[in-house]
Amino acid sequence: MPKTTSRYLNLIGGKWVEPKTGKWFESRNPADDGDVVGEVAKSGPDDVDAAVKAARKAFDGWRLVPAPKRSEIMGRVAQILRDRKEELSQLLTREMGKVIEEARGDVHESIDTAAYAAGAGTRLMGETVPSELENKFAMTVRAPMGVCGLISPWNFPTAIPSWKLFPSLVCGNTVIFKPASDTPCVATALVRIFEEAGLPPGVLNIVHGGGGDVGMGIVRHPDVALISFTGSSDVGRTIAAECGKSLKRCSMELGGKNGSIVMDDADLELAVDGSIWGAFGTTGQRCTATSRIIVHEKVKAEYLSRLVDRAKKLKLGPGNDESVKVGPLVNAGRVKEVHEWVERGVKDGNKLLCGGRPATNGNLKKGWFYEPTVFDNVKVGDTLAQEEIFGPVLSVITVKSFDEAIAALNNSRYGWSASIYTKDVNRAFRAIRDVETGILYVNSSTIGAENHLPFGGMKETGNGHREGGWTAYDIYSEIRTVYVDYSGKLQRAQIDNRKKDE
Repeated sequence: MPKTTSRYLNLIGGKWVEPKTGKWFESRNPADDGDVVGEVAKSGPDDVDAAVKAARKAFDGWRLVPAPKRSEIMGRVAQILRDRKEELSQLLTREMGKVIEEARGDVHESIDTAAYAAGAGTRLMGETVPSELENKFAMTVRAPMGVCGLISPWNFPTAIPSWKLFPSLVCGNTVIFKPASDTPCVATALVRIFEEAGLPPGVLNIVHGGGGDVGMGIVRHPDVALISFTGSSDVGRTIAAECGKSLKRCSMELGGKNGSIVMDDADLELAVDGSIWGAFGTTGQRCTATSRIIVHEKVKAEYLSRLVDRAKKLKLGPGNDESVKVGPLVNAGRVKEVHEWVERGVKDGNKLLCGGRPATNGNLKKGWFYEPTVFDNVKVGDTLAQEEIFGPVLSVITVKSFDEAIAALNNSRYGWSASIYTKDVNRAFRAIRDVETGILYVNSSTIGAENHLPFGGMKETGNGHREGGWTAYDIYSEIRTVYVDYSGKLQRAQIDNRKKDE
């Protein structure tokens, strides 16, 4: 008998429904493109409109649920996630491709974010401040935004949606969630957990489909109050421009071209460990991935020798193999695009030290694999040093001093993450002062953010908002200033109330 493929529907107003378009698309395993993970709703504007109407209807009730009660549901989600961690991790690896230990980390990030949210409802704090007038009280309170449109990428298919979903829901908003088309099955599994935890119908809706029909449909919908988007800077500009037309709040987490500085006093073994993890973890498919190494000329030869030796030994393969260190790229298009960047680097005269081609040996030919790639002799202004490749490609830039290293690091239109390897505390603190990134690591890789701290970047990496920790709750709530005048008479602020003889 032919194998039955599961269908993944939209959740709208508490009901799992087929798309109004009647269309479907396949989600495939990037390690084996013959493995169809699921058949997924290919939705359109009518599906978006139905979801927004359901969310708007649910908002009036959800916003009145006390925030600590909303957080209790998030606590139940956290427990279910703990119970389903391995099941969800295996599905994540199958659909997205990252190695299983990273998939478990992805899911555990969701657990940590849920646990944080489980207490956040008691911390949606305002402030009380003195009034300039007698017998008058002044304070601020938080109010929900309304219907929030959350658009997430495929590289962290549980963690990044969690960064958006939990604070949005705790703040009293209702949600339209559009996951990436490369990871819709994992997203559906996550949403089902919220449903199982007791979230009321219509509070969380999921609509599958492409960025043009579904994503931009959500962005342009007049009843959506806020857009949170993680993805490329080019798409982010388009979304921000659309939001600007109606002055809609938008939170953007966008591209990066992250660099690690390796100074002449660095622990080279530690620096190589961090470079391998930062550049080739998640097959380089992270917004904070290490794509530039800025190394001091005095230690470059030894550093490069160790780095290239390690890169050549990395085992590629399907992510569910516990011994594999580098999984596939997410789809065939990514292999083509990464290879085009590599060919551009060779053409520009950058020196290819290892890798530089799709990996097709043995069982790798079933999937979308690319060899870990290292380039030397890359100049600060070269294409490889400036463009986000989003793949396992690392460019090495040589410098002669700390000041030159900082200048090279900051020579980017992006400002996501950076790191520096040094034993000199003075250099470390100068880097803390001078780097133009939202995240800095000292003696560690450029990746590895923790959920309870702000996460975001500078320059073209975003528009100033920070996900993670307490700052995420600022995105999804309005600040309302309240004055209570108990004087029993009209008092006028913002005029000159001082007596003439004062």
